[in-house]
Amino acid sequence: MIGQLRGTLLEKRPPVLLLDVNGVGYEVEAPMTVFYDLPEAGAELTLHTHFVVREDAQLLYGFADRYERELFRALIKVNGVGPKMALAILSGIEADRLARCIQEQDTTSLVNVPGIGKKTAERLVIEMRDRLDKIDGGPVSLPGRVDTDQPDDARDAIAALEALGYRNKDAAAAVGKAADQEGMSSEQLIRKALKSLAR
Repeated sequence: MIGQLRGTLLEKRPPVLLLDVNGVGYEVEAPMTVFYDLPEAGAELTLHTHFVVREDAQLLYGFADRYERELFRALIKVNGVGPKMALAILSGIEADRLARCIQEQDTTSLVNVPGIGKKTAERLVIEMRDRLDKIDGGPVSLPGRVDTDQPDDARDAIAALEALGYRNKDAAAAVGKAADQEGMSSEQLIRKALKSLAR
């Protein structure tokens, strides 16, 4: 029913933000990945939304782009995953990385996401694999992902940077820039990436 909102950002108190659309304030729940990139209060903001009507509440969920919203819609169709859990999953892992984990059946990375246990990770891989193909416009690989003869080194370097607290998107981009020659070890990639991230 409500698929998109464009208005002025009034407040941001994770997981809820308040958006003024022509004088009407909409409370929208959003994953943390949306909050990381929010402008300051008073700026204009567009969100792709999913509207949920329950007996006791009407809820709006907001996303930065259409792909993230469609991924949310696919997640809530998975057995045992409701809107709250889907929001928690998308807060713990960026949409493109979640899609890649599902495509590669990487349950080990999925169980590292808060709220995902082993059984849920296995269900996500089984039930989401076919649904991913039907979602248009989705990223098929990580930004800055390195396609060299040593993809494992790049992946290890990205994982190490994430463990240090860097966002997946930033870590992947830094590793992509760092890999200026083939045959670099993950340690070399990490050192070079850290230098660029520190600037």
